Amino acid sequence: MTALQRPDRIAINGVSAIGHHGVFEREKRDGQPFVVDAVLFTDVRAAAAKDELAKTANYAEVAEEIKAMITGEAFDLIETLAERTALRILHNFSIDAVEVTVHKPKAPIQVPFGDVAVTVYRERG
Repeated sequence: MTALQRPDRIAINGVSAIGHHGVFEREKRDGQPFVVDAVLFTDVRAAAAKDELAKTANYAEVAEEIKAMITGEAFDLIETLAERTALRILHNFSIDAVEVTVHKPKAPIQVPFGDVAVTVYRERG
């Protein structure tokens, strides 16, 4: 890919589930909603040319992986959840890079706020 070409993107937004991530015991015990967005960077030309799902990343399967990460092992930090989710997607799907954003809309913050989110970008190395 030349510097002027932009990579193709597959976006999966708003995958949500109850997870038990957080520093505080009550967060781990009670759980709370987490929302994850993922952008997969991959060349979709072969899939589009053949109209063939097997030649691209199956976004339904990616969404299941994201949900499994939210509901799986509990982490103290959403940074860790974002990092591990990105690495899992890179490992399990044939893509060049991934951007994962983890939203924690009910974070234990004592002032009014709309959302807390962490975004990581990881490339195949």
